[in-house]
Amino acid sequence: MAAEPGCGEVRKQHRFDQRGLERYLCSRLPGFPLQPAGALAVRQYSSGQSNPTFYLQKGEKAYVLRKKPHGPLLPRAHKVDREYRVQKALFSAGFPVPEPLLYCSDVSIIGTEFYVMQHVQGRIFRDLSLPEVGPAERSALYIAMIETLALLHSFDLQSLGLQGYGRGPGYCRRQVSTWKRQYDAAAHTDIPAMNKLAEWLANNLPHDDNEESLIHGDFRIDNIIFHPTEARVLAVLDWELSTTGHPLADLAYATLFYFWPASVKDLSQGTVLGFKDTVETPSFEELVSIYCRCRGISTTLADFNFFLALSYFKMAAISQGIYARYLLGNAAAENSHEFAKIVKPLAEKGLELSERSSFGSTHSSISGELFHQSRKGQEMLLKVKQFMQQHIYPAEKEIIAYYAGHGNTEEKWKKPPLLERLKEMAKAEGLWNLFLPDVSGLSQLDYALIAEETGKCFFAPEVFNCHAPDTGNMEVLHMYGTEEQKKEWLEPLLEGKISSCFCMTEPDVASSDATNMQCSIERDGNSYVINGKKWWSSGAGNPNCKVAIVMGKTRNSSASRYKQHSMIIVPMDTPGLKLIRPLLVFGYLDEIHGGHFEIHFNDVRVPVSNIILGEGRGFEIAQGRLGPGRIHHCMRSLGVAETALQLMCQRAAQRETFGKKLYHHEVVAHWIAECRLSIEQARLLTLRTASKIDALGNRKARKEVAMTKVVVPRAVLKVIDCAIQVCGGAGVSQDFPLAFMFAYIRTLRLADGPDEVHLSTIARWELLEQSKKLTAKI
Repeated sequence: MAAEPGCGEVRKQHRFDQRGLERYLCSRLPGFPLQPAGALAVRQYSSGQSNPTFYLQKGEKAYVLRKKPHGPLLPRAHKVDREYRVQKALFSAGFPVPEPLLYCSDVSIIGTEFYVMQHVQGRIFRDLSLPEVGPAERSALYIAMIETLALLHSFDLQSLGLQGYGRGPGYCRRQVSTWKRQYDAAAHTDIPAMNKLAEWLANNLPHDDNEESLIHGDFRIDNIIFHPTEARVLAVLDWELSTTGHPLADLAYATLFYFWPASVKDLSQGTVLGFKDTVETPSFEELVSIYCRCRGISTTLADFNFFLALSYFKMAAISQGIYARYLLGNAAAENSHEFAKIVKPLAEKGLELSERSSFGSTHSSISGELFHQSRKGQEMLLKVKQFMQQHIYPAEKEIIAYYAGHGNTEEKWKKPPLLERLKEMAKAEGLWNLFLPDVSGLSQLDYALIAEETGKCFFAPEVFNCHAPDTGNMEVLHMYGTEEQKKEWLEPLLEGKISSCFCMTEPDVASSDATNMQCSIERDGNSYVINGKKWWSSGAGNPNCKVAIVMGKTRNSSASRYKQHSMIIVPMDTPGLKLIRPLLVFGYLDEIHGGHFEIHFNDVRVPVSNIILGEGRGFEIAQGRLGPGRIHHCMRSLGVAETALQLMCQRAAQRETFGKKLYHHEVVAHWIAECRLSIEQARLLTLRTASKIDALGNRKARKEVAMTKVVVPRAVLKVIDCAIQVCGGAGVSQDFPLAFMFAYIRTLRLADGPDEVHLSTIARWELLEQSKKLTAKI
């Protein structure tokens, strides 16, 4: 007999006539193997605390049988006929449940009623923290679970043929009285917290206690079979408690572990309630947001404290019932004696939750403490997190494999098909052009936290059309372009149909002083003629790069040195424009971002209408472009830092040196602490800068932008460097992303102005501000 996970010998108190069952199935179950006779193998699942569940195998066929327990039972419990009925209806409607094949009410066959369903091969996670999988897959699995719950609650009872399945309005009132009655019937000692909780629930019933949706009643991740390799629900199990009632009861029950008391966590090890680790990703807010979005309802959930308190009351009553069946000798689980000790702490947690008016994860967002995101910003951030967990993180391996496989061919400059599909998906979900306030409706503060999230994966910003240099170029065209320029270039950029590059830095002069620029833009009748050399033109290698914005010098010797430069639009196919070579960044081509090219302009002629804002306005445009652009880089960099710190902690927990884990070495522990301090400090400054841009505009926030541009890359580099040190040789290899991260972040201390220029700017502004307070002249 093939090994079925979670199965063992049939326990003594649950044994039945297996030959009688086999004869019955041969005569009643279509497709059941007739030969060889007496070959039916039966094993019992260790789970199934209420109705004993068995794995049946004969030949190549596998089934699952669920039955009532033997002996005296609590009233209205163990209704296997209802399980069979609801699964039959849901299977016909296409909802993921095992196909129910046969129901038997004849107790003479195996001693109780039972039903048989198709065996579903897949993964069942008994530990709610899913320690077998990584954070990205865990998030995807939980998201699949909550989407399935929302689907269940969307069904119409009449269309399922389940009229009369429940008992009508008053579900919450009945639940309180039912579980109080079940608890009283099973109680072996007085627990005051249970009585107080029952009283509170009875006196605080929701006003809308008339909902009649189909609900599962025991919806948890350990009652779900997932696909063997995908984050996809194949079957929802254990429908004994299903009925009609309020859907929030299911949602609260499915998420109650976010509020799980530590004492119960310790006491319940070895029971179905035990789980090893805290579930931090996805967050409680994310799951609730997904559920509400799938159902099209508001994320403000009335009376959710009632439903969480009810869930804990119900869990406590169930635990008491399991212990009572242990005392009667007919419990389904071997560890049923453990459940007595968790009833009291569950009831106490229910009382605690009953007094709460709002619910969130234990980790408060900084935006909610010092900086206030808009409601739209909060919702968009949750949607981005969900999209990344469900689609982007699972795609990382395939995207990396594409570039690794095409490293020596021209295909390396093209985008992987999967990346293009992800972009279409993001656009369809409205997760597009989030960086541009006038388009997205988001503030810079809103976008700061979103950009940090996208920075955790190297290709994520492009998926949302929020990647440099396109974001900066789109901002320029949006703020300063003519209507004709916007129509020809901005609109296709916003739609993601084309990409662009920005040509400013030059190889023959010190470009940290942009007035040194030598590339010329000269008027010749109805055209401008461009001559010069540019390099570090990011994105130019992308075959879809159709346009460049070029900054150069226009002849006007009488003007201020900051009014002698202009910006102009140059289509990439203009004669005289030539890509000379891609530049390596610490040995990396950076193909994913279109590389960084040296470009020569030899008598490149474009129409006069391509000038942006007018001659001599280049520095004015640059300041408008680079303010938000600089902090966008910093926002994304914080996401890089979080990823690096996560890798550092993982490695420190996995590896041992000199007889102990790396994190037990004080120096490593201090690195971890220092990195967290650096990230939090850098984030605070970034959010303060974004908030000031929102309130006062780019010009008034120039000092804060410069401070952020210096502080954040330094802080992130420190984190990456520590992570590399902890990872050792692996940290500088292609097996880890840390070396690429280091190369990328190190360039930010040069890109958009080197640290030294920004430090001079900061000092100048500081001295100007201080001069107003000092008597000595500055």
